[in-house]
Amino acid sequence: MEKEEFAIVLDFLPNGYPLEKRMIPVVQAIGEKNLTLLELIPRRDSTFEIGERVYIGEGKRDKVYYIGGRLQREKLTESAKAQLEEFIKKIVKEREPEFVEFFNKSEAINKRIHQIELLPGLGKKHMKDILNQREEKPFESFEDIRKRIPNLPDPQKAVERRIFKELVDMERYNLFIH
Repeated sequence: MEKEEFAIVLDFLPNGYPLEKRMIPVVQAIGEKNLTLLELIPRRDSTFEIGERVYIGEGKRDKVYYIGGRLQREKLTESAKAQLEEFIKKIVKEREPEFVEFFNKSEAINKRIHQIELLPGLGKKHMKDILNQREEKPFESFEDIRKRIPNLPDPQKAVERRIFKELVDMERYNLFIH
Protein backbone atom coordinates (compact mmCIF):
# COMPACT_ATOMS: atom_id res chain seq x y z
CA MET A 1 0.00 0.00 0.00
CA GLU A 2 1.56 3.29 -1.05
CA LYS A 3 1.90 6.18 1.38
CA GLU A 4 -0.64 8.96 1.45
CA GLU A 5 0.36 12.26 -0.14
CA PHE A 6 -2.75 14.22 0.79
CA ALA A 7 -5.42 14.08 3.44
CA ILE A 8 -8.81 15.73 3.70
CA VAL A 9 -9.59 17.55 6.95
CA LEU A 10 -12.66 16.09 8.68
CA ASP A 11 -12.42 18.15 11.88
CA PHE A 12 -10.00 20.56 13.56
CA LEU A 13 -9.72 20.55 17.34
CA PRO A 14 -7.54 23.59 18.17
CA ASN A 15 -7.54 22.67 21.89
CA GLY A 16 -7.15 18.93 21.41
CA TYR A 17 -9.55 16.34 22.78
CA PRO A 18 -11.75 17.74 25.57
CA LEU A 19 -11.36 14.73 27.88
CA GLU A 20 -7.60 14.39 27.57
CA LYS A 21 -5.19 16.33 29.77
CA ARG A 22 -2.93 17.42 26.90
CA MET A 23 -4.11 20.52 25.06
CA ILE A 24 -2.36 19.69 21.78
CA PRO A 25 -4.23 20.81 18.65
CA VAL A 26 -5.35 17.86 16.52
CA VAL A 27 -6.67 17.50 13.00
CA GLN A 28 -8.90 14.53 12.23
CA ALA A 29 -8.39 13.65 8.58
CA ILE A 30 -8.75 10.89 6.01
CA GLY A 31 -6.08 9.88 3.51
CA GLU A 32 -7.15 10.57 -0.03
CA LYS A 33 -5.89 7.33 -1.65
CA ASN A 34 -6.16 4.58 0.94
CA LEU A 35 -9.05 6.07 2.94
CA THR A 36 -7.08 5.78 6.19
CA LEU A 37 -8.34 7.75 9.18
CA LEU A 38 -5.44 9.89 10.40
CA GLU A 39 -4.62 12.08 13.35
CA LEU A 40 -2.49 15.02 12.25
CA ILE A 41 -0.57 17.36 14.51
CA PRO A 42 -0.59 20.87 13.01
CA ARG A 43 2.27 23.35 12.94
CA ARG A 44 2.00 26.15 15.47
CA ASP A 45 -0.56 28.83 14.50
CA SER A 46 -1.93 26.78 11.58
CA THR A 47 -5.68 26.75 11.09
CA PHE A 48 -7.70 24.31 9.02
CA GLU A 49 -10.97 24.43 7.15
CA ILE A 50 -13.20 21.38 7.21
CA GLY A 51 -12.90 19.67 3.82
CA GLU A 52 -9.50 21.25 3.16
CA ARG A 53 -6.92 19.14 1.30
CA VAL A 54 -3.56 19.16 3.10
CA TYR A 55 -0.18 17.78 2.06
CA ILE A 56 1.11 15.00 4.32
CA GLY A 57 3.68 13.37 2.02
CA GLU A 58 7.46 13.23 2.39
CA GLY A 59 9.41 16.47 2.60
CA LYS A 60 8.31 19.90 3.78
CA ARG A 61 4.70 20.17 4.89
CA ASP A 62 3.45 23.73 5.26
CA LYS A 63 0.60 23.14 7.77
CA VAL A 64 1.11 19.67 9.22
CA TYR A 65 3.95 19.21 11.71
CA TYR A 66 3.67 15.43 11.80
CA ILE A 67 1.24 12.53 11.43
CA GLY A 68 0.23 11.34 14.89
CA GLY A 69 -0.83 7.97 13.49
CA ARG A 70 -4.08 6.27 12.68
CA LEU A 71 -7.13 7.91 14.16
CA GLN A 72 -9.03 5.56 16.46
CA ARG A 73 -12.64 5.29 15.30
CA GLU A 74 -13.88 5.92 18.87
CA LYS A 75 -12.26 9.37 18.77
CA LEU A 76 -14.06 10.50 15.59
CA THR A 77 -16.14 13.57 16.41
CA GLU A 78 -19.75 13.80 15.22
CA SER A 79 -18.70 16.66 12.96
CA ALA A 80 -15.93 14.47 11.48
CA LYS A 81 -18.44 11.65 10.85
CA ALA A 82 -20.74 14.02 8.94
CA GLN A 83 -17.77 15.25 6.89
CA LEU A 84 -16.69 11.65 6.31
CA GLU A 85 -20.05 10.79 4.73
CA GLU A 86 -19.67 13.71 2.29
CA PHE A 87 -16.09 12.74 1.46
CA ILE A 88 -17.06 9.09 0.83
CA LYS A 89 -19.86 10.15 -1.56
CA LYS A 90 -17.38 12.26 -3.51
CA ILE A 91 -14.72 9.52 -3.64
CA VAL A 92 -17.14 6.79 -4.72
CA LYS A 93 -18.39 9.04 -7.52
CA GLU A 94 -14.84 10.06 -8.62
CA ARG A 95 -13.48 6.51 -8.48
CA GLU A 96 -16.59 4.78 -9.83
CA PRO A 97 -14.70 2.39 -12.18
CA GLU A 98 -12.72 1.05 -9.21
CA PHE A 99 -15.90 0.33 -7.22
CA VAL A 100 -17.78 -1.08 -10.22
CA GLU A 101 -14.81 -3.43 -10.63
CA PHE A 102 -15.63 -4.77 -7.15
CA PHE A 103 -18.99 -5.98 -8.55
CA ASN A 104 -17.14 -7.65 -11.44
CA LYS A 105 -14.39 -9.27 -9.39
CA SER A 106 -15.80 -9.94 -5.90
CA GLU A 107 -15.73 -13.51 -4.69
CA ALA A 108 -16.95 -15.82 -1.96
CA ILE A 109 -15.38 -15.31 1.46
CA ASN A 110 -16.29 -18.87 2.47
CA LYS A 111 -18.98 -21.42 1.58
CA ARG A 112 -21.71 -19.41 3.31
CA ILE A 113 -21.00 -15.78 2.50
CA HIS A 114 -20.01 -13.76 -0.56
CA GLN A 115 -18.38 -10.32 -0.52
CA ILE A 116 -21.42 -8.83 -2.30
CA GLU A 117 -23.65 -9.88 0.62
CA LEU A 118 -21.63 -7.61 2.92
CA LEU A 119 -22.96 -4.55 1.09
CA PRO A 120 -25.89 -3.04 3.02
CA GLY A 121 -29.23 -4.01 1.47
CA LEU A 122 -27.85 -6.78 -0.77
CA GLY A 123 -28.64 -10.40 0.05
CA LYS A 124 -28.30 -13.82 -1.56
CA LYS A 125 -30.85 -13.13 -4.32
CA HIS A 126 -29.14 -9.90 -5.41
CA MET A 127 -25.76 -11.59 -5.19
CA LYS A 128 -26.91 -14.41 -7.50
CA ASP A 129 -28.38 -11.88 -9.97
CA ILE A 130 -25.11 -9.90 -9.96
CA LEU A 131 -23.00 -13.04 -10.50
CA ASN A 132 -25.24 -14.20 -13.37
CA GLN A 133 -25.22 -10.81 -15.07
CA ARG A 134 -21.45 -10.33 -14.80
CA GLU A 135 -20.94 -13.78 -16.39
CA GLU A 136 -22.73 -12.51 -19.50
CA LYS A 137 -20.88 -9.19 -19.61
CA PRO A 138 -18.85 -7.22 -17.01
CA PHE A 139 -20.56 -4.17 -15.54
CA GLU A 140 -19.43 -0.81 -16.86
CA SER A 141 -20.98 1.63 -14.35
CA PHE A 142 -23.31 1.87 -11.37
CA GLU A 143 -26.03 2.82 -13.85
CA ASP A 144 -25.32 -0.36 -15.85
CA ILE A 145 -25.66 -2.46 -12.67
CA ARG A 146 -28.96 -0.73 -11.81
CA LYS A 147 -30.37 -1.27 -15.31
CA ARG A 148 -29.44 -4.96 -15.53
CA ILE A 149 -30.59 -6.05 -12.07
CA PRO A 150 -34.24 -5.36 -11.20
CA ASN A 151 -35.15 -4.21 -7.66
CA LEU A 152 -31.50 -3.76 -6.68
CA PRO A 153 -30.90 -1.11 -4.02
CA ASP A 154 -28.68 1.70 -5.34
CA PRO A 155 -25.22 0.04 -5.70
CA GLN A 156 -23.42 3.37 -5.29
CA LYS A 157 -25.16 4.08 -1.97
CA ALA A 158 -24.52 0.49 -0.82
CA VAL A 159 -20.77 0.96 -1.44
CA GLU A 160 -20.82 4.36 0.33
CA ARG A 161 -22.60 2.89 3.37
CA ARG A 162 -20.21 -0.06 3.51
CA ILE A 163 -17.10 2.18 3.41
CA PHE A 164 -18.55 4.39 6.16
CA LYS A 165 -19.33 1.31 8.25
CA GLU A 166 -15.79 -0.06 7.79
CA LEU A 167 -14.31 3.26 8.91
CA VAL A 168 -16.60 3.88 11.89
CA ASP A 169 -17.41 0.37 13.21
CA MET A 170 -15.30 -2.74 13.76
CA GLU A 171 -16.15 -5.07 10.90
CA ARG A 172 -15.18 -8.72 10.68
CA TYR A 173 -14.41 -8.39 6.96
CA ASN A 174 -13.27 -5.22 5.22
CA LEU A 175 -13.96 -4.88 1.52
CA PHE A 176 -12.60 -1.40 0.86
CA ILE A 177 -10.55 -0.29 3.89
CA HIS A 178 -7.20 -1.93 4.71
